[in-house]
Parts: sequence; C-alpha cells; structure tokens
Amino acid sequence: MDPQTVQTVSLVAIFAGFLLNEWRRGELRPPMAGREDDRLDIAILIMFPAVFAGVVATSTALCEWLMPQHRGAFADWPWWAMLGTLLIADDLTQYWWHRLSHTSLMWPLHRVHHSAAYMSVRVVYRNNALYYTFMPGLWLSGALVYLGFGWVYIGYVLVKIAVIIGAHSSWRWDEALYKIPALHPLMWVLERTISTPATHHAHHALTQDDGVGHYAGNFGNLLFLWDVIFGTARITRRYPPAYGLADDRAYGTERWATQLLYPFLRSDRTATALSWPPGRPPQPSRDSDPPRSRTVPPSA
Repeated sequence: MDPQTVQTVSLVAIFAGFLLNEWRRGELRPPMAGREDDRLDIAILIMFPAVFAGVVATSTALCEWLMPQHRGAFADWPWWAMLGTLLIADDLTQYWWHRLSHTSLMWPLHRVHHSAAYMSVRVVYRNNALYYTFMPGLWLSGALVYLGFGWVYIGYVLVKIAVIIGAHSSWRWDEALYKIPALHPLMWVLERTISTPATHHAHHALTQDDGVGHYAGNFGNLLFLWDVIFGTARITRRYPPAYGLADDRAYGTERWATQLLYPFLRSDRTATALSWPPGRPPQPSRDSDPPRSRTVPPSA
C-alpha cells in the first residue's frame, strides 16, 4: 500500500480502538455532554480530516509550484534526522501554537476545545476550523513530506496520534501504572516525556484552584518535555474533579456552529470570547459564582 493509504487506515484504526474502548466502558456519551456538544463533536469528526488533508495538500502544491526541483531532496536523510526535524517543525511549533492559543488573541479559536465539560476521544480534535487551518506544524509537515519524509512522517504521526488520543481519553491508562511501585522510576520519566491523561486532564480542568488544574500550562501534544523545558509543567498524578469553562456554567453553553465557525458566526451571549469585540464577564462573587471564569484566559 502507498503511504497515504497506510496512514489513513492506521489513523482510523487507532481512533476506532479508543472510541470502542470508551463505548465498552459506557463513557462515550458522558453525562455532562449536552445536545450542542453532540452536534459539535459530530461536526468536528467530519471537518477535521478535510481541513487536515486540505492544509497538507495545499502545502505540497505550494512546494511543487515554488521549488519543484527539490521534490524528495531529503529522502536519503537517516530516520533519526527526519524524526528530530519533525519534532521541531511539527510538535514544538504546535506547543507554541497551543500556548499562544491561551492568550486573548487566539483564545476564541481554541475556546471550543475547553468548552467540553468532559474528557473523551470526542474532544481530541475539538477546535475552531481556523485553528487548524493556520497551524504552522501542518504546513511545515506538508513541506517535509514533499521533501521526502514520507514513511518516517507516517510512523511519527501514528505515534503522536496515539499519545494525543490517549491523553484526552476518559480511560486514564496511567492511573493503574502509578499504583505499581516497581514502575515508579519508569513513570517518572514517561510523564516528563509524553503527554499523559494526568498531565493533560489537568490542562482541561474547570479551575486552577483545586490543586490539580493547570490550564495556564501543560501545553504539550506529543512531547510533554516541552513543558518541562519551558517551565509550564505541572505534575500531580491526580485528575481534576470537573472540566469545562466557568463562563459556560454561569451564562449557558454556546451554540455548536458559533464555536466551530467563529468569527464567521458570532455569539450574542453575555460574557463570551465569541462576540466582537470579545466580551468579559462581570467580576464573580466568591460565594455564588463559578471559580475563575475563562472567557479570556490568563496570558501564558
């Protein structure tokens, strides 16, 4: 089979495996998922493959137009050099893209990823359409594939997808491993190297006031090592008691289409980042309102 077919079949198999696991555990339809969540998650499932394929294809077409003489120019590179290049060009740039998305400038395009009040395979690619359209790592990946990274890119993507889905899934695969004393040294290294459920669930917490939540950090996708290097890591080996956005709980959930297609569609809801200009919530009471709203997040 050609690389594109292998990649497609393998990605579907990985996603389906996690999805079936959540279905078997009765967690594919979380109690906190409402009608807008269901519509949004289905729309994302349809949209993301098209956007991903479109960006990579456009990047490849631009390379063909601008530098046709360089097609496959790096095909003879050793695999480790290709892997190192991909980790920088794709995963490190995605760390910074994700981190930038937690500032007021980019938050409206990423807010939808955090509006889910649950963790699930359903959340993995839950982002605004423009979030992926302009993601630097996708454009650079398309160029690297054009330059000859084909099969190494396939292997890299499969590992990355498995890690990312595992970090978002409701199945906390690391929880059982933490309980085995003999594995403590291995887990110490692993949780500082790749994203795990404990570290990434903390990033989706409803609040940072529970001693676990850390939505101003833990930005890594494949490598959590970037958070360790750049000082944005928090490791507790615990899981938040609640997920989602405080302003959604206070003012109501945004419509699915607005979350997906902002700024082409805009919200008229009180206190929202999806209006224009982005709204800010009134100062909450300590006693009666949700903890620390994230209508506009703290700068990273």
